[in-house]
Amino acid sequence: MKRIWFHLTAFTILIILFSYWIYFASPPTVVLAQQPTNIPSGIFITVITEEPQINVRMGPSSSIYPIVGTLLRGETAPALGRSQGGDWIKIEYPGAPYDQGWVYSPLVQVSPGALQIVGPPPTPVQPPTATIDPTLAAQFNVIPTGTRPPTFTPPPSLNTPSFTQIPSGNPITSVPLAAIILALVILGMIGFSLSLVSHRR
Repeated sequence: MKRIWFHLTAFTILIILFSYWIYFASPPTVVLAQQPTNIPSGIFITVITEEPQINVRMGPSSSIYPIVGTLLRGETAPALGRSQGGDWIKIEYPGAPYDQGWVYSPLVQVSPGALQIVGPPPTPVQPPTATIDPTLAAQFNVIPTGTRPPTFTPPPSLNTPSFTQIPSGNPITSVPLAAIILALVILGMIGFSLSLVSHRR
């Protein structure tokens, strides 16, 4: 009985020590304050479109300049200027050429202030267009000849064979097929019987 009490007491002490070690040995949880977001100083734009993102282009045109990045709805960026008509806003965009890009002004809201008019960047160099080798193209120029095209000659008509019905023979001389089959069955049974009798001997 004393052994049981000793084992229970030792086990209880071990559990208490283990719980104490887990509680005090674990590092304290440190809660860090949220870092403030980078709010641009001066005039800035905020994306206000209903779409999840807008394109940032290399210049103030969607047909001439390529896309260099995107801005998400609610994102802000410092505004550097505007196009001549005010349709495009030049922004600071890290990662783009010269760390600048252009956004379409109806998709963003500009903070209060006056933006100066800035000129567009040079248009990007278009890749060279493929030219066709004239000697290769000349091989595919087909010049019609003055000969007449062949005329259609109809094939000769096919002779269709015609079948004539053979008159049925005399009913006395013709043997029905069922009679032949019956005779063969009877002959087979006679042969089978004879083979059984010969094996028994």
